[in-house]
Amino acid sequence: MSHLIAPSVLSADFAHLGRDIEMINQSEGDWFHVDVMDGQFVPNISFGFPVLKAVKKQAKKPLDVHLMIVDPDRFTEAFKEAGADWLTVHIEACTHLHRSIQKIKSLGMKAGVAINPHTNILLLKDIISEIDLVNVMSVNPGFGGQKFIENTYQKVRDLKALIKTQQSSALIEIDGGVDLKNYRLLLDAGADVLVAGNTVFSSPDPEATIALLKK
Repeated sequence: MSHLIAPSVLSADFAHLGRDIEMINQSEGDWFHVDVMDGQFVPNISFGFPVLKAVKKQAKKPLDVHLMIVDPDRFTEAFKEAGADWLTVHIEACTHLHRSIQKIKSLGMKAGVAINPHTNILLLKDIISEIDLVNVMSVNPGFGGQKFIENTYQKVRDLKALIKTQQSSALIEIDGGVDLKNYRLLLDAGADVLVAGNTVFSSPDPEATIALLKK
């Protein structure tokens, strides 16, 4: 499978959100990555259901929704109704992770688990065969534009080995600090999906930058 590119809506120009959504529609990007933050799990607040529904209405590609919130189980049905195709919860936010994953899948969404930079991938051993995606945070979650954490490469290699050992089909997604200098190294390490925010939307030609990341 060719790797996937998921431009991050968090880095879009919210004064011209419709324009940026249409740019992603026309680009070689594969998913819309949507970060939802509650100001508690991470020290930032992003958009909620009205914006997510507006993105879904115009988007022609799947919505990859990343929940950086406490107690995500409360909102699983609401995110399904708002248009999430992939729904990712943080392992650090879920007391009963297996139950959370089963609930997401029962609603017809693909289920993902995100791990913070300090979280050991071995904590995924007992759930890896049940999930569709692992979001490896390569920056500390909460804000865009942070410096990429170099240990991510080894973490991806270790995670890829775990996936093979457990005969899982989970995709590895990298979220944070992905740019034109490190994306090939991430793919070589075993990444399947690259989230790109500032790299895309700070570019003078975002669509061309997505095309470069897709190569």
